[in-house]
Amino acid sequence: MVPVTEQRSRRPGTRTWTALALVLALVGVLAVVLAVTGQQRAPQPPAATDRTEPAASAAPEVSDQVAPPEPTTPATDAAPAAPPVAVTIPAIDVSSELMRLGLNDDGTVEVPPLEADDRAGWYERGPAPGAVGPAVILGHVDSAAHGPGIFFDLGALEPGSEVEVTRADGTVAVFRVDRVERHPKDDFPTIEVYGNTDDAQLRLITCGGDFDSGARSYTDNVIAFASLVATRPA
Repeated sequence: MVPVTEQRSRRPGTRTWTALALVLALVGVLAVVLAVTGQQRAPQPPAATDRTEPAASAAPEVSDQVAPPEPTTPATDAAPAAPPVAVTIPAIDVSSELMRLGLNDDGTVEVPPLEADDRAGWYERGPAPGAVGPAVILGHVDSAAHGPGIFFDLGALEPGSEVEVTRADGTVAVFRVDRVERHPKDDFPTIEVYGNTDDAQLRLITCGGDFDSGARSYTDNVIAFASLVATRPA
């Protein structure tokens, strides 16, 4: 039997209550910060440096790049690729149907709508994934209303990760990530992203960097560059 004297409870002293109050205050501050910034911070790749390609100015949203350069005849010929219908990135647990995106009236690239059922989108004025040239797929990083977006973890991708794009003809174009970079939106690498290539390439784009509460947008873009390595049946 436990002695009665060992069953006495202690009333918390002044120091205990003070410490508890401080902990609750910190939790409250953290909750406010999370509410204002709209979720935890997404993974961020290193900022790109030492680029020599000309850059173009950009507006402040996930795809807010100025109008891409007009496509020209690719350096090599290739069979037409069917339009993409879905993208899967196993390394970051992404699986999304793809909507089609064009240009806004001001010449900027359209973005998917901010919805609870967040999806990525393919820029249909560029090459289809698997065709010669740079295919472009865009997705949101997060939103205040719905939390993490479809490309929230894009910055965590590493070279060698695979990206699978399912196409309307029942084939899958498999890409391997070459590099992942973060660029300021006012120094967006337009030529690197949209410029012609001799082979089939893929660019995955979302927002990154710090959140500018005044502009209500992120300061950077996260861009994953990938190359086609295989095509197989779905």
